[in-house]
Amino acid sequence: MKKLFLSTALLLVLSLSFTSCRDTKKAESIEDTIETVSDDVENAAEATGDAIENAVDATGEAIDSAVDATGEAVDNAANAAGDVIDDASDAVKSEIDEIKN
Repeated sequence: MKKLFLSTALLLVLSLSFTSCRDTKKAESIEDTIETVSDDVENAAEATGDAIENAVDATGEAIDSAVDATGEAVDNAANAAGDVIDDASDAVKSEIDEIKN
C-alpha cells in the first residue's frame, strides 16, 4: 500500500510540475505579446501626432502664401485701375483743351 501511495504521489508531483511550467511559459508569451502590441500602438500614435502637426504647419504656410498672393493681386489691380483712370483723365483734358482752341 505504501508503494502505491508513494507512486501515486510521485506521479501527481511530476504532472503538476510539467503542467505549471507550461502555463508559465504561455503567460510569459502572452505578456510579451501585450507589451509588443502596446509599444506598437504607442509608436503609431506618435507617428500620427507628428503627421497631424506637419499637416497643420503645411496648411498654415499655404494659407499665408495665399493671403500674400491675394494682397499682391489686389495691389496690382488697384495700380492698374489708377493708371487707366490717369490715362483717361489726361485724354479728357487733352480733348477739352483742343475743343477750347
